[in-house]
Amino acid sequence: MSNVYALIGGSRLDHLSRLEGRMIDRIDTPYGKEPVELTRGQIDGLEVVFLSRHGVKEKKPPHMINYRANIWALSTFKPKAIIALASVGAVLVEDEIGTVAIPDQIIDYTWGRETSYNTGKESVINFIDFTYPFDMDLRDEIVRMADIMNLPIVDGGTYAVTQGPRLETAAEIDRIDRDGGHYVGMTLMPEACLAKELNLPYAAICQVVNPAAGRGASANSVEIASNDEELNKVTDQCVDLAIKTFVELNR
Repeated sequence: MSNVYALIGGSRLDHLSRLEGRMIDRIDTPYGKEPVELTRGQIDGLEVVFLSRHGVKEKKPPHMINYRANIWALSTFKPKAIIALASVGAVLVEDEIGTVAIPDQIIDYTWGRETSYNTGKESVINFIDFTYPFDMDLRDEIVRMADIMNLPIVDGGTYAVTQGPRLETAAEIDRIDRDGGHYVGMTLMPEACLAKELNLPYAAICQVVNPAAGRGASANSVEIASNDEELNKVTDQCVDLAIKTFVELNR
């Protein structure tokens, strides 16, 4: 098999229509009875595997996603890179709806999620260096490709991961702001650390879909546009950015 690249879609992307020669793979894993459904095909001559993070038929909320199974299933294809798409709320009012950000750090506020493949039965504890949670070479390539595409992005920023599925309180967003968070979402952990544990290059492209609670237009309540034409256009741009990055990596 030629080089394979993996794309993870979030709440705004549950299928990848651009795939040619589409095949469905249902991968059994050691991490649950339910197989992980992946869609495989070609885009611009590349082998691409697509994962709908929340599931295909039944949509799992962020705290119930089987992250270990998802990443393990992707690992069976030995992808050269994984790019994850994620919808986020903006902690900073200057990051308007439609802003695209390539984060370089994570703060994890989740609890109760399985965050490691280490079961406690191994003879050696596998301590994972997580100083830089995203693969920096892959992240830099995404940033470089955005510049080539003339796609405005925010280079860097800290993604704060909350438990979900409820949105945050205004006080929680104030805390995240004090902690140094710029964007708030619910899914990049433990996704990122599981990929790191399996030595899979992983980075994220984030799309702002609302101001965070208590900020800007969300001062009194949060509304997330689910089928906004402009946001759909930005989602398509994020997919295009990921694919063009894969093409460049494959040269």
